[in-house]
Amino acid sequence: AGVIVRVPTAWRANRPPRPQVTATVGDKPPSGLGTDALLDFKMGVSLDGEPLTKAEIEQLPAASNGLHLVRGRWVEVDRERLGRMLDEFRAVETAAAKDGLSFGEAMRLLAGAHVPGDIVADAAPDWSLVVAGPWLTKTLAGLRDPAQLVPLDPGAALKATLRPYQQAGVRWLHLLSSLGLGACLADDMGLGKTMQVLALLLILRKAGDAGGAGQESPASKAAWSGGGSRQPKDHETRRTSLLVAPASLLANWAAEIEHFAPTLAAIIAHPSAMTGAELKALDGDRIAGVDLVITSYGSLLRVPALLAMPWRLAILDEAQAIKSPGAKQTRAAKQINAQARIALSGTPVENRLGDLWSIFDFLNPGLLGSGKAFSAFTKRLSSQPHNSYASLRALVRPYILRRLKTDKSVIADLPDKTEVKAFCHLTRKQAALYQQSVADLTAELGRAEGMKRRGVVLASLMRFKQICNHPSQWLGDGSWSEADSGKLARLREIAEVIAAKQEKVLVFTQFREVTTPLAAYLESVFARPGLVLHGETAVGRRPALVRQFQEDERVPFFVISLKAGGAGLNLTAASHVVHFDRWWNPAVENQATDRAFRIGQTKNVLVHKFVCRGTVEEKIDQLIDSKRQLSQDLLESGGEVLLTEMRDDELLKLVALDLHTASEE
Repeated sequence: AGVIVRVPTAWRANRPPRPQVTATVGDKPPSGLGTDALLDFKMGVSLDGEPLTKAEIEQLPAASNGLHLVRGRWVEVDRERLGRMLDEFRAVETAAAKDGLSFGEAMRLLAGAHVPGDIVADAAPDWSLVVAGPWLTKTLAGLRDPAQLVPLDPGAALKATLRPYQQAGVRWLHLLSSLGLGACLADDMGLGKTMQVLALLLILRKAGDAGGAGQESPASKAAWSGGGSRQPKDHETRRTSLLVAPASLLANWAAEIEHFAPTLAAIIAHPSAMTGAELKALDGDRIAGVDLVITSYGSLLRVPALLAMPWRLAILDEAQAIKSPGAKQTRAAKQINAQARIALSGTPVENRLGDLWSIFDFLNPGLLGSGKAFSAFTKRLSSQPHNSYASLRALVRPYILRRLKTDKSVIADLPDKTEVKAFCHLTRKQAALYQQSVADLTAELGRAEGMKRRGVVLASLMRFKQICNHPSQWLGDGSWSEADSGKLARLREIAEVIAAKQEKVLVFTQFREVTTPLAAYLESVFARPGLVLHGETAVGRRPALVRQFQEDERVPFFVISLKAGGAGLNLTAASHVVHFDRWWNPAVENQATDRAFRIGQTKNVLVHKFVCRGTVEEKIDQLIDSKRQLSQDLLESGGEVLLTEMRDDELLKLVALDLHTASEE
């Protein structure tokens, strides 16, 4: 039509500039601690980073949709969107001026991770911008890069030299606890989470001794410096911290303290160390002068005083123990009265994102919203295209510190870990039992519904696992003949090589009843006895077993039930790990593997994961590999497949026996 359109050079990227509703949170220190701390909030409107005057802002909603002339420049205006942003941010500013803006919601605003119920529900990035003020910027920089924080020294009381990444971890834990915020130390298993906690406790004690019982530590003062005021809280006089761990790890913590922090005053509040009367009489007088009380998740439910007393820190070891929000021990842990909370877990996301919510609901209640709101939020994220979890990752990042052993910049002197699939064939006896089990499941699925169907599926899956291990496990005939199991034959091949090299091996199984037959079988291969640890092994005996395996060169193998010994044990004498059967959760398996692959290991570690070809084991293994992306997007851990939710045809396809692949003949 011969119309010439001249586009101003200011319209970069083929689009005119837009005014942005801007908000600054955290200009100055808040007047409290934790996620309930109230931050200041200041709103404005800017154009290419330049703030607009009040008069210019008032003209924008009155402008026509399309283009509007501001300071001699044409800018894009969407009256409806801009007006909504202005209304929402003004509402926040008004509420913040009256009651303050909670730290939790401020962090969600900064991350763009809005959950249902937030005041700002649709802070579109093209039309709005939330930035941290000077105090919050400085604080977040320390949380995101703890290596830049001021060094802290536990002194000679720590009988070890912290590695650089451990020093950074201690500084990070100290800053968060000084702010009253929860911290999840999610370092890879074997990187020394225990050591970092002991160093932190020594530093806190050192600061308390220097300043007096009712004084703030210098770091706490520094964290709140730069203006602002607050009233001293009762928790600032607290000295004793509470550590909750699985019962099997209580002795391990005691041994670590005795070895690395012998001056740290610690007691174990558990039936293995105290009488019932002593536990019942536990009170503030009993723990006066004590730095750390160590207890189990079970004792947390049975000793009311543990929930009634105020603590300096509440520390959960193997914090995935509270991943189920409705569990009694989860509810009890969330009732602990502490100035700040710490979760230690190499696997904060084991199964699904709900695990993360439960741990964060303990650490920083409200940060991720309610359970229902978080579920809706993550469902919305999962429906988005690439990089869908970016906002959630940004939201939780300041409170999760995770370093990996495979990162040579973290620890360069740890040897390599190699994982291999040890494929096994079924014997004729196994194949016949397996096919009969598939036929039985097919018939049962036609009759079962609801919860009964779920029970049928779970029972059948367990049956398939048992048959893949050995027919005797399912039949209960006690024979355990090598000729009847492809896995035993494969185990012999691997064990003979290990024996020839005079090396040691850990063998993990999820079944208690398999541990003794496996130990007897391995004794025949190595011509020497090994060790066995399972759920019925006395807690007090476990440290002696670990010590014997580590120090006695004549002990060639250690058979361990996965749930009893898959966490917290240091078994670096082994350079081989065998997963005889699969938990079908990579996070749990990795945790077990890292009993050997951890600091102190000087040899390369070879991990053998047994998989029966042509069976549900092989298909689940493939599914796990394809399903890892969820947790890798967030934390670099594992995922699990919900088999009971599959349709009948999907399930039967999954468990069907591929006889050609499964048979060795």
